[in-house]
Amino acid sequence: MPSPVAELLAVLGGALNRLGLRWYLFGAQAAIIHGSARLTGDVDVTVDLAGHSAHELVGVLRELGFELRVQDFDDFAARTSVLPFVHQPSGMPVDVVLAGPGIEELFLERAEQRTVENSCLSVAKMEDLVAMKILAGRPKDLEDVAAMLATHAEAADVGLIRATLHMFEDALDQRDLLPEFERVWRGAKSKKKR
Repeated sequence: MPSPVAELLAVLGGALNRLGLRWYLFGAQAAIIHGSARLTGDVDVTVDLAGHSAHELVGVLRELGFELRVQDFDDFAARTSVLPFVHQPSGMPVDVVLAGPGIEELFLERAEQRTVENSCLSVAKMEDLVAMKILAGRPKDLEDVAAMLATHAEAADVGLIRATLHMFEDALDQRDLLPEFERVWRGAKSKKKR
């Protein structure tokens, strides 16, 4: 029997695919797929509406058991670029991030198709997810990064991660992301050697 998360992702992914939308799973659920072992109770996806309206997406998801967690989603989405749902059958929160121009377009292009419990899902490329989690910088995000890098130490495209973090640093006028990545990367490599 599929897990509640797998069932939620199958319904959500199916709806987004039927609408012809480009999307990818990111956050903790994607980290789990890429090798991080942790518990989480939410789902995060980025969606490119590409000519569809937020109202159309909300209508389709409501029909499938997703309810908004805010009253005025137009205002909330305009301020945050997020549509916050709860999946009624599982009770799990689902944040749908509305993709904007720039780096999210690259992440959409590089997303990978993964099969999870018989469902084909679009998942953020591991290297892009590492960059996103370094940017977020919370302890649990850095733990996810270490786990993913330890799992994929041989195959990780470290140059791509560094290039993406450099783009983030330039865009945000900060210089702490690459050093943080290098610290976590050294730790992940040393764990892999043991």
